[in-house]
Amino acid sequence: MSREILLLVDALAHEKNVDKEVVFGALEHALAQATKKRYEGDVDIRVSIDRESGEFESFRRWHVVPDEAGLQLPDQEVLLFEAKEQISDIEVDDYIEEPIESVEFGRRFAQDTKQVVLQRIRDAEREQILSDFLARGDSLVTGTVKRMERGDAIVESGKIEARLPRDQMIPKENLRIGDRVRAYILRIDRNARGPQVILSRTAPEFIMKLFELEVPEIEQGLLEIKSAARDPGVRAKIAVHTNDKRIDPIGTCVGMRGSRVQAVTGELGGERVDIVLWSEDPAQFVVGALAPANVSSIMVDEEKHAMDVVVDEENLAIAIGRGGQNVRLASELTGWQINIMTAEESADKSALESAATRQLFMNRLDVDEEVADILIQEGFSTLEEIAYVPIQEMLEIEAFDEDTVNELRNRARDALVTEAIASEEGLEGMDDELISLEGMDRTTAGKLGLAGIKNVEAFSNLAYDEFGAILALPSERARELIENQFENVTDEEMKLIDAKYDDRAKALQAKVWSLAEAK
Repeated sequence: MSREILLLVDALAHEKNVDKEVVFGALEHALAQATKKRYEGDVDIRVSIDRESGEFESFRRWHVVPDEAGLQLPDQEVLLFEAKEQISDIEVDDYIEEPIESVEFGRRFAQDTKQVVLQRIRDAEREQILSDFLARGDSLVTGTVKRMERGDAIVESGKIEARLPRDQMIPKENLRIGDRVRAYILRIDRNARGPQVILSRTAPEFIMKLFELEVPEIEQGLLEIKSAARDPGVRAKIAVHTNDKRIDPIGTCVGMRGSRVQAVTGELGGERVDIVLWSEDPAQFVVGALAPANVSSIMVDEEKHAMDVVVDEENLAIAIGRGGQNVRLASELTGWQINIMTAEESADKSALESAATRQLFMNRLDVDEEVADILIQEGFSTLEEIAYVPIQEMLEIEAFDEDTVNELRNRARDALVTEAIASEEGLEGMDDELISLEGMDRTTAGKLGLAGIKNVEAFSNLAYDEFGAILALPSERARELIENQFENVTDEEMKLIDAKYDDRAKALQAKVWSLAEAK
């Protein structure tokens, strides 16, 4: 029996040109699987083959788990306190083994298990080839289309086969068997039965790597591509930066007579590339990303991570681009939400926000319109700013004396405390699914709860103005408006509701609606 094992190992190692240790490991696995069939439960079997004599032993083993964890796999695990009764110094993650009778190994068994062993060897070979490939650290693959599978291209590069899915090809690109193709390594899928290397020709990283090939200054560390955004096959934007004042980043990427950028464009099927100068100043970066449109002014909202960009009528269409392409790519490139508007639209929005803030201060601080307007003119927009801004900044407001400043700060703090207490009360009895919803915070959840909205289903039934009322108005008034289907709502309240129902609120409610539809 031991001689037959050694002969089988030698034959398979020679036939498949693999190390004997790989064959021994595959054979041990096959013997363990055969032994496992003797037991009814899902037991753990280990087989050990002596590499010199060919003799083998079989063991049933149990994994030692913490007492508090309990047994998840009763046939394979043992609690620590029980294991210590057998081996006093055993620890968690050790194994207890018990010798068992081995299966008989003969010619018939060798024949039956040969396919199992061969599959294990093939898996080992495949893993080794993949590991060698990944060890090279390449980000790009250049190969030949070997075959097409349901629209996907299987690309052969050396010993590796990689998959280029149809949705990762450049639109209108028609690859055929035998075509040479270059692509970016998008990910490695080790669970895939076919090619495990997944490629992409549409990923933003692909264009960045192509520029690295064409622009030596990038490899030398003199120039850096900070980000990229693409509408594959049509248009792309890349942001470049250098700390070397002697280098023109844009000109360097363009190349002599456009040679470098044309080489990249040719690889991308004619995709037009805008090269933008990266800036540490987000506003300046956005202005550059929107080129060729000229920007009149820009307002930055750090909290929403958004910018309102004002352009004149002549530049409106250019800034937006065909189908919104220019502003969308600029947003992806910079990572900021960009709202393009005319000067008139900007003025209307500013007036709406001022009206909403004025109403908030008048309601929550119990002040008249004149005091609220002074606070707005001095740049205050939230109760938190009034409550916690350094007192010296408020004392510099000519219209307020020290007593007025202290009174305003105290009222703001009292209003915030009251709001926080009410918010916690609103969370009582609320479903965890609603509280933990992506984009939800405890304050918003608390306001929903005070208005009687305690679960995802109830939230999904809210109209946008009802949600806006919950965010903007005192809980009692918000509930009153909802219950009465918004009868007798004032113009001032409606302005406040519209201002509060911002893009974050829209995204949150859209998420809830999609969840409700899924159910």
